[in-house]
Amino acid sequence: MRSLIWLLVVVVLAVAASLLAHNNGLVLLFLPPWRVEISLTFLIVLLLLAFALAYGLTRALGFALALPAKAYAYRQEHKQEEGRAAVEEAIRLLFAGRYGHALRAAESAWRAGQLAATAALIAARAAQRMRKAEDVTFWLERAKAADAEKTAVAVHMIGAETALETGDERAALTHLEEVRRRQGRHIAPLRLELRARQGTGDVAGVLRLLRQLEKRGGMSAEVAWEIRRKTHQQALTQRQSSAGELLAYFTALPKNEQTPPLALSAARKLHRTGEDDAAAEIVENAIADLRDADDALPGLVELYGQLAATPGRTLTARIAHAEAWLAACPRDARLLLALGRLCVRQQLWGKAKNYLEASLSVSASHDAHFALACLLDALEETDAANRHFRLAASVGEGASS
Repeated sequence: MRSLIWLLVVVVLAVAASLLAHNNGLVLLFLPPWRVEISLTFLIVLLLLAFALAYGLTRALGFALALPAKAYAYRQEHKQEEGRAAVEEAIRLLFAGRYGHALRAAESAWRAGQLAATAALIAARAAQRMRKAEDVTFWLERAKAADAEKTAVAVHMIGAETALETGDERAALTHLEEVRRRQGRHIAPLRLELRARQGTGDVAGVLRLLRQLEKRGGMSAEVAWEIRRKTHQQALTQRQSSAGELLAYFTALPKNEQTPPLALSAARKLHRTGEDDAAAEIVENAIADLRDADDALPGLVELYGQLAATPGRTLTARIAHAEAWLAACPRDARLLLALGRLCVRQQLWGKAKNYLEASLSVSASHDAHFALACLLDALEETDAANRHFRLAASVGEGASS
């Protein structure tokens, strides 16, 4: 359709040109004392040529006048292209781990004025990876100056990471609080906050963040379990001066978190404060919850034999517990040693001697020889006691060597 229209226009122009060419009209131009007579067709051609010449001169003049502006625009466009290329290069180098090169590329992009806020953030991240805290602060200030609103969250995230690396957990928490206010709770800031809470010893905060991260899929169950275990150990250490607080904390834990190592740690701390009955109950529950007696931690069994009874109470129930465990694993040297010690405290001399000798028959140890030597000395079996004292010393020397 468009071709047809142009064909009609060309035909019309051709007809008009033909009519003008055969026009016999004359034009008289009179400018005293000159007088010129020309044909109408020639005059029209001259006018068209004059118009074309004037139009060409006007365009040429306009182009000449606009040339400086165009040159400036070209230089600006070229500068912007260089800036964008520098930003892309900085991003690539940052992910490649070449932080020094990334910092220089980002600085070039900043000078080019292209994506200034992004370039400043890249430079801050590169400086943070190189542990240059002063450079991080410098580039974060530039990022805020370029676009304070859009870069606010990124600035506070980088600031929090830098604060954590320098050991300033309080400053990191301040940054992360601002992130939470602006965009809510997301996985990345939650992970940083977890590190900060661990550094400040905020047990409740760490456990709360672990629950949130597990719920959002931001941490594997294995890693969360290990952090939770260490956090509980830290909480017990914080409460070791108060037996009541320590016991309340441990008993308030879910059953699946009262692991044997944690139970052993809690029981040892209670034993140091003289709360042997509470420590014994923790050990008993911990061993009872194990799948079988062979899984019992040696430390739990050993500690159980060292626990004293509260005045007015006997060790009979503890001996019964230990003998029940012994039925499941009759050749556990540590358990036999623990039973021997318990029987000594309960003044069951015969049973104590049998258990200590049984422990030595399974595995000779310094503690078993020494306990039996003390028992024999109390029973006035001097020769046998001296022999076991010597054996205890020799086993101890062999172990130390």
